[in-house]
Amino acid sequence: MEFLSVRKNEDIAYVTLQNPREFNALSLKLLQELDSFLQEVAEKREVKVVVIEGSTKAFCSGHSLREIENMSAHEVLKLFQTCQLLMRRIREIPQIVISKVEGVAVAAGCQLVAISDMAVASENARFGTPGINSGLFCSTPAVFLSRNIGRKKAAEMLFTGNLISAREALELGLVNKVVPPNMLDEETEKLAKDVTKQSLNIIEIGKRMFYQQLNMEDFQALNYATEVIALNSKHPDAVEGIRAFFEKRTPVWNDKLTTRI
Repeated sequence: MEFLSVRKNEDIAYVTLQNPREFNALSLKLLQELDSFLQEVAEKREVKVVVIEGSTKAFCSGHSLREIENMSAHEVLKLFQTCQLLMRRIREIPQIVISKVEGVAVAAGCQLVAISDMAVASENARFGTPGINSGLFCSTPAVFLSRNIGRKKAAEMLFTGNLISAREALELGLVNKVVPPNMLDEETEKLAKDVTKQSLNIIEIGKRMFYQQLNMEDFQALNYATEVIALNSKHPDAVEGIRAFFEKRTPVWNDKLTTRI
């Protein structure tokens, strides 16, 4: 891969964005590579968590304005449709996706943090949707930003283009943790390992249920959740987990099993 590097540590896959000339901008090729990688991860089911990381200076600077400037309107549409497919891929793969943020995460880079299931940030990280400063309103980042933080603050970020600190991002709910730069690797891996001890099958069931119910009316959501948990209770990994609980031992998960409910 030209714009990504990948390493694995047990049940965790670390994928590093590598477009340093443009501060890890989401070029069309990078988007395609990342989408292809995540599709492979989902199919192989060899890891339970994917950590997306950038560089010290920039997690991700969003889309490449230079690339957009040289494209036709049709080509720009293809670029954003490719990004849309990537966002859907992140949402639909069974694995939990964690953004590990150092430096700036702006525009579609901020969107990448917002679509991730979890995020850990360095105290030096900064977040923003500054597209409006260049005459290109951050319409697509607005979707997931406004679903992570309050409406008024999302509007402020989108219409002023101002950046917010890592601490403010934590207070607003955009990230899970903010840690000193020298602890970013350790704390991200710790969070990832808190997930990897679980069954991948149950992670998949839970991730799908969690996002499906978010936009439902309360009791519609509860009705849906009731059906899911009843079926979940007879999944082989649930049967094993309950048995292990009573036998006071660590459960043995069958992560290659793809029994769906």
